[in-house]
Amino acid sequence: MQEVEKLWLSRALKGDADAFGRLVETFQGPVHNLCHRMLSDPAEAEDASQETFLRAYRSLGRYDVTRSFSTWLLSIAAHFCIDQIRRRRMTIVPFEDLPYEEVRDPSPNPEAEVSAWEDQKMVESLLAALNPTDRASIIMYYWYDLSYEEIASALSLTTSAVKSRLHRARKELASTWKDKPRHESATAREKNESPAF
Repeated sequence: MQEVEKLWLSRALKGDADAFGRLVETFQGPVHNLCHRMLSDPAEAEDASQETFLRAYRSLGRYDVTRSFSTWLLSIAAHFCIDQIRRRRMTIVPFEDLPYEEVRDPSPNPEAEVSAWEDQKMVESLLAALNPTDRASIIMYYWYDLSYEEIASALSLTTSAVKSRLHRARKELASTWKDKPRHESATAREKNESPAF
């Protein structure tokens, strides 16, 4: 955390709402991204982000200053998203309904863009099928580079439980990724041939 962010946090802890607003501006990107990856829905992610900051503001008096503020915020976001996913009763989202995030490549290569888009959609659908806590562990580890200890603290787990969950989730993702059918290029389909890999 930068010195200016520490100053805002210090002021926010003393009840300065403007300082907390500065913290929201600083951390809204990471919080929103975590919520989006957890929930796979832009509108739900926006609501979850707002709820995260509302809960953080209300709980600020209980924040442990020895702990990383960003990890504390991500913990609130992850727990809220896990609750939302559980409320859905693990309803599987149809592939067509997953949010589209355009992949930009500086060189115009339509086949590469389509392939990258399909891979991204497949990763999102695989993440959506994971147990919510496993999904949070994977996202915090790979997208936010949090340590096992930070994830354990954020998700109220032991470090060994985090390692176990990550191992199981990686194995499940790898197995499902390998078993998923890959899309052929239009040219290969027209020629009724297998695409070259």
